[in-house]
Amino acid sequence: MIRALVISAVLATPAAAGTVAEQAIATFNAVCFKAGQTADQARSRMEARDGTPLPYTLTFWDRSLAPAPQAPTRIERRCEVSFAGDHTEAAIAALRTQMARPPVFGFRIDLPETHAPQTGTALIEGRELLRGRIAVVHVGLREGETFIGVDRLPDGWEDS
Repeated sequence: MIRALVISAVLATPAAAGTVAEQAIATFNAVCFKAGQTADQARSRMEARDGTPLPYTLTFWDRSLAPAPQAPTRIERRCEVSFAGDHTEAAIAALRTQMARPPVFGFRIDLPETHAPQTGTALIEGRELLRGRIAVVHVGLREGETFIGVDRLPDGWEDS
């Protein structure tokens, strides 16, 4: 109960006062679920909260807004942050809180064939969104760093 209150407090305030993990988790939840932003806009929003350069690694692209040659086939958008240490429990708790807030972030579905758990995965799940889109949220530990990400698949992703 106390842990949930602390995580909620972290999400409700600007991230600058917390640890790098708290900043990354809070800023991920504040920025990564916003549709219609370019990579530059996402980075600017994160830097406004957490400073320049970001104290964590950001991976962001949205092929619906700008070319992204590095993007895997059938994934339209990716927003991911990674940071040192194992903070998967805190990341999962904050992510679940964020997805339950209005507007609720879709509802759970089977994981699409585009994604599978990796070594270190602590959470991975598919979410059905509006207009036929699918999201995959993924939290885990990779090479000593926690990562938290959300990928969006476009309507008709199965046909591409």
